[in-house]
Amino acid sequence: MSAPRLRGTDLLLVAAGGAAGALLRHAVDTAAPHDLFPWQTLAINVVGAFVLGVLPALAVVRRSRRVATTLGPGLLGGFTTVSAWAGQVRELAGAGHVAVAGAYLALTLAAGLGAAAAGRRVSQRPEPEAALG
Repeated sequence: MSAPRLRGTDLLLVAAGGAAGALLRHAVDTAAPHDLFPWQTLAINVVGAFVLGVLPALAVVRRSRRVATTLGPGLLGGFTTVSAWAGQVRELAGAGHVAVAGAYLALTLAAGLGAAAAGRRVSQRPEPEAALG
């Protein structure tokens, strides 16, 4: 099976979505108070994992490869971040907060996987008959 052909418009859609996602992430991160535990990044990554799981349920995403590209790798790719999470784990551990770093690492993995699974379950539920007519 070959990979889909990359189109220039796809790159622009991912870039535009990624820029919007990064701005949204920055807004969430700066609006919330900061303490020892990086709740903002945890929330961002868990919400992003859930929405990625739900995307296939959205009719507009199923009908348009461009919308799927903009929202998935674009917006949500820019919104969520593994690099910030990994850096925060490293910083916490380096500052002597090894237990907090371990808890953050485990909680992010467990919550992210759980949110993605929940989003996928939501996206696979059959639509009500009333919505189809």
